[in-house]
Amino acid sequence: MFDRHEDGYTVTVPALPGLVTSGRTLAEARRMAQDAIRCHLESLRKDGEPIPSEQEVGVEKLEVELPTA
Repeated sequence: MFDRHEDGYTVTVPALPGLVTSGRTLAEARRMAQDAIRCHLESLRKDGEPIPSEQEVGVEKLEVELPTA
C-alpha cells in the first residue's frame, strides 16, 4: 500500500506485518519496497518460517466520522 505525504511516499505490505519503507518519489518508493520485500522474504526462508500469501491477508478501508468541535 502506498501512502502519499508531503515528503514522498510510505509503503506498507499487509501480507508482511511490520514491513515499512518509503521514498521521495513513487518510483523510488517502489524500488525500496521491492528491496525490503526481497530481504524480508529471504529472512523468513532463512529462519524456516512460512512465506505468507496475499490470500491470507484481508485489507479493509474504514471511514471514521469525527464530532464537530
